[in-house]
Amino acid sequence: MIKFELNGRPVEVDNPPDEMLLLVLRDSLKLKGTKYGCGAAMCGACTVHVDGVASFACQMSVSDVEYAQVTTIEGLSEDGSHPVQRAWIEEQVAQCGYCQSGQIMRAAALLADNPSPTREEIVDEMSSNLCRCGTYNRIFKAIERAAKEV
Repeated sequence: MIKFELNGRPVEVDNPPDEMLLLVLRDSLKLKGTKYGCGAAMCGACTVHVDGVASFACQMSVSDVEYAQVTTIEGLSEDGSHPVQRAWIEEQVAQCGYCQSGQIMRAAALLADNPSPTREEIVDEMSSNLCRCGTYNRIFKAIERAAKEV
């Protein structure tokens, strides 16, 4: 059994230790917010927080998070009230929406680490998450808006 904290609650899973964390989250734990994009850490759709750090769930095995704190989009806030989630709505960021949970998770980790990032720091941090719809300007504006609230 592999034990870790998921969205503030202790969990135990009986998956093989080398199973991809992303698949454990989606298939075994039924948390569908974290998306499978590329499987190669090139798109960011699978971004979660591991001990507060934005991480690619497609590049981690479930044993990598044993005894760690894992937060998915479902655990960022129960009611969608996190400043980044509110800013996403206010700036109308989403188009297709596929990348949004990963984008939001990376943005939330950025603001937790740096509550007042410059535009350049935002662009640099968010460069590892891709948006096929190209809503980058709205993403950056939403992060700047959220930074005023954190």
